[in-house]
Amino acid sequence: MASKNGVSGKTMRVPAGAAGADEPEDAGGPAGAGGGPASGELDRYHVAILAELQREARLSNAELAARIGLSPAPTWRRVRWLEEQGFITGYRAEIDRRRLGLGVLAFVRVDADRNNGAATKELEEAIRQLPEVIACHYISGAGTFELEVMATDLDAFSRFSIDTLLNLPNVKDIHTSFSLGEVKAGGALPLGHLKPKG
Repeated sequence: MASKNGVSGKTMRVPAGAAGADEPEDAGGPAGAGGGPASGELDRYHVAILAELQREARLSNAELAARIGLSPAPTWRRVRWLEEQGFITGYRAEIDRRRLGLGVLAFVRVDADRNNGAATKELEEAIRQLPEVIACHYISGAGTFELEVMATDLDAFSRFSIDTLLNLPNVKDIHTSFSLGEVKAGGALPLGHLKPKG
């Protein structure tokens, strides 16, 4: 999977003359320093960049600029600003788990034995160390975690449950449901609530 701060490996590069290029007339006025919004709110180009990169993160800067209707230099500055401000946290490849032999996707509810800060933190740290757990949420309830777990087959998942999950610190019980088919996975974040300026 991708690094959380994987922006250094980004395929976008500074276009020629980008460092001192002026904001083009089609940008709706100059952005703030370094590509940030002068108004304090994301403009329509920032939102368009987020939408396009969610669809296809390997776009070159020139391709991205053409798609959003902005010239390459301010497009690059906006992308860098979105990365630096933490709107874009990384870039990752989407991999077909079945092609890798990971035929089982399970949703596991983990009930904690003790609901206090130290015990919860210890369990959280133990869960983070498990590569089979691809996502984990602390959900409402008495010390309850919801895990997404991948395994090659049911036998492998059973061994993982018994040998690993049940032996994690502060675990009282686990409850498992299996995915019978993915209706939607890896969806882009909804951006319709943003009302960009410009």
